[in-house]
Amino acid sequence: QMMKHAWDNYKRYAWGLNELKPISKQGHSSNLFGNIQGATIVDALDTLYIMEMKEEFKEAKEWVEKNLDFNVNAEISVFEVNIRFVGGLLSAYYLSGEEVFRKKAVELGEKLLPAFNTPTGIPWALLNIKSGIGRNWPWASGGSSILAEFGTLHLEFIHLSHLSGNPVFAEKVMNIRKVLNRLDKPEGLYPNYLNPSSGQWGQHHVSIGGLGDSFYEYLLKAWLMSDKTDEEGQKMYYDAVQAIETHLIRKSSGGLTYIAEWKGGLLEHKMGHLTCFAGGMFALGADGAPSDKTGHHIELGAEIARTCHESYDRTSMKLGPEAFRFDGGVEAIATRQNEKYYILRPEVIETYMYMWRLTHDPKYRQWAWEAVEALEKHCRVDGGYSGIRDVYNNHESHDDVQQSFFLSETLKYLYLLFSDDDLLPFEHWVFNTEAHPLPILHKEDGSKEEKQK
Repeated sequence: QMMKHAWDNYKRYAWGLNELKPISKQGHSSNLFGNIQGATIVDALDTLYIMEMKEEFKEAKEWVEKNLDFNVNAEISVFEVNIRFVGGLLSAYYLSGEEVFRKKAVELGEKLLPAFNTPTGIPWALLNIKSGIGRNWPWASGGSSILAEFGTLHLEFIHLSHLSGNPVFAEKVMNIRKVLNRLDKPEGLYPNYLNPSSGQWGQHHVSIGGLGDSFYEYLLKAWLMSDKTDEEGQKMYYDAVQAIETHLIRKSSGGLTYIAEWKGGLLEHKMGHLTCFAGGMFALGADGAPSDKTGHHIELGAEIARTCHESYDRTSMKLGPEAFRFDGGVEAIATRQNEKYYILRPEVIETYMYMWRLTHDPKYRQWAWEAVEALEKHCRVDGGYSGIRDVYNNHESHDDVQQSFFLSETLKYLYLLFSDDDLLPFEHWVFNTEAHPLPILHKEDGSKEEKQK
């Protein structure tokens, strides 16, 4: 029902545009996608399919066939377009078998390749997909590329090579690892900024939240997606977790485990909503951890889930803030006005979903249902779902954006959490960072594809 409300209103007021403004009942176009349109449609395809919303899936597919156009003169975020558009098209193809999705995914992948034309092969953050000219965000440390952005291309690009028979996509993302492996890591940690020209780190800031987050997730998932043959990805992931445990994971005086941010050796005792995905990641990676550490990784996942639940529980609206702190006597509470908003983000619910599937402890369904009730109470409006400006307030001030990831991630993770485990089981599927399921590539798959050609 929530998906239908979100989708029907998008269709009614913003069809073909990137996102919906549910209060003003009109379209919203984020500059992340340049002039590419239809972000909500592409992001929602697999959710519609999984929820068996067949009519809606069919109209979405028809829109993609007729209107999804990449021949635009516009600068896009390589990362956002990859995780939402390439990821969304790939998983729509794998779920439905409809050729149009494969063709569009490969076409878009080819348009992203010029981003890698840098001295090191570390891609630019921004790319004009007509001219092929790239650059980095002007605010990023000394012209650097961002770890979470260039580190979150791997899963999709491996599948693009798999589906197109063109090895160039896989080569581009494997090269990123070569560059990273050559570099010295401060305390074994990966800074968030890397200069694509010099191949050197920018500022020594480390975060498992924004700017860093999905890089770590993709190391683990690359190994899982390779049917556990990608040993380089495996080693990089478990080494990184070791360093994160040593240097970033702390316990508050009230007994809450949190992941701090590291700035040139000093800790900032703050955790972002985005960082809350890590509970699910630790639990998902528990199985492949050194044998004496499996239980420890599950436990770590459970502790992060609990901390993130507290960040929700300690607000008036029972929805979590963008960031929360552990200092000056506060725990798991946002202390700055510009961190009190909630934009329909999925990360806490994502962690509940992984914890539920991996432990079947009923509290995760309980906590997820609390989030559903809060979303219905505070975010649902006539025209869809809107983010909230201050979750500590008793009165909603809506931000008037229904993010495409609400349909792609938040609602999909909730649906999976309350479904049986055999819907998209973990032994066959890995989710990209936008919750788009990609199949695990078994060793024999590659040769089979070759023979068919």
